[in-house]
Amino acid sequence: MEKKSLAAVLEEPGKIILKEFPLPEVGPDDGLLKVEMVGICSTDVKIYQGKITTYPLPLIMGHEMVGVIARIGHRAARKWKVKEGDRVVLEASTSCGACEPCLTGNYRFCEQPLGYGLKTSCNVPPHLWGAYSEYMYIAPGSVVFPVTDALAAEEAVLITGVLANSVQWLCFLGGLKMGDTVLIQGMGVQGLGAIVAAKAAGASEVIIAGLSVDRERFPLAEKLGATAIVDVEKEDLLSFIKERTRGRGIDLVLDVTGSPPSIALALEVVRKQGTIIEAGLIGGDREVPFILDRLAQKEIRIQGARSKGYAATKAAISLVESKRYPVGEMVTHLYPLKDCQEALTVAQGKEGVRPIKVAMIP
Repeated sequence: MEKKSLAAVLEEPGKIILKEFPLPEVGPDDGLLKVEMVGICSTDVKIYQGKITTYPLPLIMGHEMVGVIARIGHRAARKWKVKEGDRVVLEASTSCGACEPCLTGNYRFCEQPLGYGLKTSCNVPPHLWGAYSEYMYIAPGSVVFPVTDALAAEEAVLITGVLANSVQWLCFLGGLKMGDTVLIQGMGVQGLGAIVAAKAAGASEVIIAGLSVDRERFPLAEKLGATAIVDVEKEDLLSFIKERTRGRGIDLVLDVTGSPPSIALALEVVRKQGTIIEAGLIGGDREVPFILDRLAQKEIRIQGARSKGYAATKAAISLVESKRYPVGEMVTHLYPLKDCQEALTVAQGKEGVRPIKVAMIP
């Protein structure tokens, strides 16, 4: 086994360097992951661009990963029910096991946060706190899930980020019920992933709204289960929804655009006493104007959405392992770790391409 791990380190916005770190000694309660594939999240892109500055630098990014247990302590193996050679995915957040959020199952809000790819600088020993690396440290408070070897890496890498988020936001936060109508605003990977979660949960209608530039994604949206696709630059979404629902409106709207006009429009298309899940980040302290009276008059519930938890990830694993949906097709671009900077550039939509999901193979 190697004694060092090559990792891509973000030193400052726009600057990635490749650096070797020693592999840590593994004690009874921790482990080491050989990273198989890591997804590039939109949050990674914003950190790289300097649009999000709340995370510590230098940083090994990468919080959407699948890999194989390379080393495992005896107590960790018993706790997580895994052994060396097992294939796993991990939550980005760890749990201290002592604060109120962790004790109530909301470890993503841990008051003593450590985590992968976002919360912990690579200056903190044992340094390998992200999956933009050949190996990643598995801390004692990690949340680890075994997955079958039958999954393609492109399927498995979507579990803990894209698909678990979709389950959390639509089903657990949105209260999606069988027979509900769902509108998804935004045709990035998170919007497309939400189609799958909505269909699997029994939605009768799954409508997704995008832009003309998203047209090349329309066939995949249909394959994933969308019952209608609306190009909002060519068709009036409000009129479409009124006709489609016979004036009733949408039961559950998920906005992943972070676009102020889309957020305001959600108040118009949702039914009386319907729900809006807002998961799109706008950035900074930007304000969103909307008609407040709509909220009160229609008794609309607006719910913010940040990430996911254990139950959503477990459900996402079952969803992917069912093989009912071609989720792996959402991973459109693959790069080796040495080309991390190029991968991040492409993930921004530069170089004349519009990827759905970019991933790396360390």
